Amino acid sequence: MTEQVAVKKKKRRKKKIRPYEPLAPAKAAFYSAIVPGLGQAYTGKYWKIPIVYGAIGAGIYFYTFNNDQYNEARDLFKRRLAGLPDGDNRLSILDNEQLIDRQRRFRRDQELSILITVGLYVLNIVDANVTAHLQQFNISKDLSFNPKLNFNEFDAKPSYGVSLTYSF
Repeated sequence: MTEQVAVKKKKRRKKKIRPYEPLAPAKAAFYSAIVPGLGQAYTGKYWKIPIVYGAIGAGIYFYTFNNDQYNEARDLFKRRLAGLPDGDNRLSILDNEQLIDRQRRFRRDQELSILITVGLYVLNIVDANVTAHLQQFNISKDLSFNPKLNFNEFDAKPSYGVSLTYSF
């Protein structure tokens, strides 16, 4: 009877280990480079896909916003240089120096938005690669690390210890 229980425990403890696939991280990175979020889908981390698209979409939104603001200030400045009236423009209260400063600021913000978007795109690729690497890392319950806190019975002071257990 005890042998059957021991065999059942061993069967329960045996975890099905996937074979090591050395190209899995490269595939995940390639998929993420082609279509952002596809590497996360390949590794099974579906909850990261909305984060990837939200981050890249926010970068694109800020780029277009800054581009529109830059173009508006530039067009008004060009109209003034050509000697045309300002027309019905909300920026007509600004003088030429303020328009130039506005153009510089929105151009800088536009370039910064591009850099941040590219950085998030690269981070998407790196995340897919790292996740694929870590999925192949063998984690089993045979190896455990348990810190312990014991009280000394004689002087009632705590004593600390660490236990490292490996069973196979």
